[in-house]
Amino acid sequence: MGKIRFGLIGSGWRAEFYIRIAKALPEQFELTGVLIRSEEKGVGFGEKFQVPVVNTLDALLKTEPEFVVLAIKRGMVTDYLIELFERGIPVLSETPPGESEDALVKLWEAYRKYNGKIQVAEQYFLQPLYAAWYKAITDGKLGEVENINISSLHGYHGAAIIRQFLGAGFGNCKIYGKRYWFDVTETYGREGMVFDGEVAACSRDRLTFEFDNGKTAFFDFSDPAQYHSFIRTRQLTVQGTRGEIDDLTIRYLSGDNIPVTQELKRVDLGVYGNQEWSHYALMLGEEFLYRSPFVGARFNDDEIAVASCMVKMHEYLQEGKEFYGLADALQDMYLCLKMDEALGHPLTVVETETQPWARKNTPKNASGIFRC
Repeated sequence: MGKIRFGLIGSGWRAEFYIRIAKALPEQFELTGVLIRSEEKGVGFGEKFQVPVVNTLDALLKTEPEFVVLAIKRGMVTDYLIELFERGIPVLSETPPGESEDALVKLWEAYRKYNGKIQVAEQYFLQPLYAAWYKAITDGKLGEVENINISSLHGYHGAAIIRQFLGAGFGNCKIYGKRYWFDVTETYGREGMVFDGEVAACSRDRLTFEFDNGKTAFFDFSDPAQYHSFIRTRQLTVQGTRGEIDDLTIRYLSGDNIPVTQELKRVDLGVYGNQEWSHYALMLGEEFLYRSPFVGARFNDDEIAVASCMVKMHEYLQEGKEFYGLADALQDMYLCLKMDEALGHPLTVVETETQPWARKNTPKNASGIFRC
């Protein structure tokens, strides 16, 4: 595989991930240009990150990228995606693809009309830990998975993992729950660790999903503490007929129905005197459940996942293999909107309905199956 050449639209925090990745692996990724509409802002951005900056979409296309990464403010994503569809430009879009049910349907209709080429950078299932958990599921260690308790990701990100781990596809569900508020001491901010002991109120959303196929999900997320706290952590439990994932512990039955309990072990290079620094793998006993495709690159887990999205975007354009297509992205955002509706009506059941992207005329490759 030759270099993956991509253009970038956007200049925010998430856009910087793609710049770091391209600079870390120049033999694999080439950033052809960054589109920033404001000429003044573009000059400063280009000087800061030492990247080529252009001010129009036509100028970006002249750099001949294989695809463009769309990483702009979420309220602008839908209309920008439609413009890219109209012009036949392949796009890897950041999440979410829309902010209302009308916007989601509008985007789907445009995608169908213009035969858009798009994948969405929903990266969490490509992070090492989530990918290792999913490998344990698909290897059959848990048997038939029946329920999940996830306390690690918000909104559409949480919905994506729920659907993937349960194998829920585009099935409908009932959602109900409530938002609570609790005080928590701040421990981390943009400048690093915080030691002043300031206390702030954080929401905690508790929701139950009951899918029509009998699968159940328990969603639990505290915002903003859970992403940025040293005293709040993530938790995940997945239970099946023959075993369970309990965070880093996996319990299952052997072929002879002997109970086995093993711990996921992370293998990182560059610790305890090793001169390298990179993530290598996650192991369960003597078995590799995950190996980083970027050994040697100094990436955090999210950068590994985002870089994996770009590799899979290239494969999609070359071979037509989707890894997280528009139908999946729309379904997860639709579930997120229904979650908000349920939180707005505490303990009242909200039911989802089959949407256009989930009907029988959905393309065969938009199957609701994520590909790690």
